[in-house]
Amino acid sequence: MKNHNKNRREFLATSAKIGGLVSLAGFGILSLNACKDSKNIQNLQNTKGVTMQKRKLRNLEVSALGLGCMGMSYGYGEAKDENAMISLIHKAKDLGITFFDTAEVYGPHTNEILVGKSLKPFRNEVILATKFGIQVENGKQVVTSDLAQMRKSLEGSLKRLQTDYIDLYYQHRVNPNIPVAEVAGLCAEFAKEGKIRAWGMSEAGIESIKKANAVFPLSAVQSEYSMWWREPEKELLGVLESLNIGFVPFSPLGKGFLAGKFNADSTFDKDDFRSTVPRFEKEALKANMALVELLKNIAKQKDATPAQIALAWVCAQKPFIAPIFGTTNPSRLEENIGSLAIVLSAEDLRQINAELEKIKIVGDRYSGEAAKRVGK
Repeated sequence: MKNHNKNRREFLATSAKIGGLVSLAGFGILSLNACKDSKNIQNLQNTKGVTMQKRKLRNLEVSALGLGCMGMSYGYGEAKDENAMISLIHKAKDLGITFFDTAEVYGPHTNEILVGKSLKPFRNEVILATKFGIQVENGKQVVTSDLAQMRKSLEGSLKRLQTDYIDLYYQHRVNPNIPVAEVAGLCAEFAKEGKIRAWGMSEAGIESIKKANAVFPLSAVQSEYSMWWREPEKELLGVLESLNIGFVPFSPLGKGFLAGKFNADSTFDKDDFRSTVPRFEKEALKANMALVELLKNIAKQKDATPAQIALAWVCAQKPFIAPIFGTTNPSRLEENIGSLAIVLSAEDLRQINAELEKIKIVGDRYSGEAAKRVGK
């Protein structure tokens, strides 16, 4: 394995600082306090002066925000232009993001190919995460994690990603028919062979996490977490903290909903997976707009955007959290990174959470087979 600690590019320069201290005026509405240096007060959609922070996922140091690359070629309709997406990934790297996420099932395979091609020029300067455990058979996704298939998956991912190691290798979903201890044991072998640096689990249940971690310590668990899905707060976050496992929330913007991209009449094409999600059905969208209105009110008070408030809230929960957002839009990329200028105190969070408790979220986050795969 190469020396991954050398030649690591420094994050954005720290020449400009933003105070960004946020305080609640009550009822969940925020206002931006003045900085000592007024020249540093900027519209938070602009990333100028925002220093990329770092987080630790056990043994891996990552940027505080990661880029989920799935939507560039899978899940949200037709794949985007390859050159445009390569430019976007390079822009993310230039702005300080060093944490990139993909999976073999995205496409399948096409997303890994895109990410590998994009990151090849600076492979040793980034943390590359991919996933195994879901195969496509006869056009349908099947949860596997068969041990023989795991090695085939690893070799395939290494080839598509144009690398000789993977920084973070997740089990995409737990297969109840295959003991997680055996999966953990094989991942430990992969690490000894130098083919992975660390491993993780996605949407796994508490007991599976504990059993797997006892065999080969997990560096991260990935699961959905946002203002409109707070289930991890009940037990998962406490378990991860006690075991020194990092947490990587996906969909921190609620698949675009918390960014204020939709209204009660929004519809989705059949090749957009949100068309199958109960929370994006018409009646649910209408009911859940109360959350968007809350975010818009907060954002208006502090010259920010709903997406920036939503991301700042997730990042403020625990120091071992590094959310991954997805985008195919360069301006959205800059907007999201701008969220790092916002600092929320414990009192800020208490008051925001009190407002969130008043809003009843309507609709499940998964349906059908997808719902059956989580929490195993």
